[in-house]
Amino acid sequence: MALCRSFFFYSPLHRAPLVVPSKPICFFPEYPSYSSKFTNHLKPQTPFFRTFCSSSSMEAPPQGYRRNVGICLINSSKKIFSASRLDIPNAWQMPQGGIDDSEDPKVAALRELKEETGVSSAEVLAEVPYWLTYDFPPEVREKLKHQWGSDWKGQAQKWFLLKFTGKEEEINLLGDGTEKPEFGEWSWMTPEQIVELAVDFKKPVYKEVLSVFAPYLQ
Repeated sequence: MALCRSFFFYSPLHRAPLVVPSKPICFFPEYPSYSSKFTNHLKPQTPFFRTFCSSSSMEAPPQGYRRNVGICLINSSKKIFSASRLDIPNAWQMPQGGIDDSEDPKVAALRELKEETGVSSAEVLAEVPYWLTYDFPPEVREKLKHQWGSDWKGQAQKWFLLKFTGKEEEINLLGDGTEKPEFGEWSWMTPEQIVELAVDFKKPVYKEVLSVFAPYLQ
């Protein structure tokens, strides 16, 4: 069982050095920084969703983009699950995966979470009510073209916020055995760390997702 083989950012059971971004970062214009300076002043707010539509958000996935789901899994401390990719050094990400033909995106999110992390003890709290897209860099697009047998411009994602309701022993990066493992290490992170450690071409989507889910992360 591949259980967080290197370090945890915020686990009381592990004493490895804390890793934080070099500078304080706030990616959510609607909300104050997650600095301790503001912690005691934050109150739960009614969840909201933005109504604007940027070049990367839409009500339906565009042609040429692979349909995909993203999973923002949080624990009881409102930290977010992230794992390091085996194929990209020093790249961490939230779980995600393709949507099968005729598959409901919410069903796909639960399936992908179990396939990639072994987690089945989770409940859906919210979703981003529109699709978000990112383009593959040329070298990534070429690699995936050979891997998938299809030439996709990028991915159109439907994002879901899930709460982990099980015990950490359930987390297994070998997954449920139905797919090849994708991750080598895992940790619970702050929103700022999630964005900081993501590959560059996914950062804009991550910022948008975490902005929508911000009321649940306070």
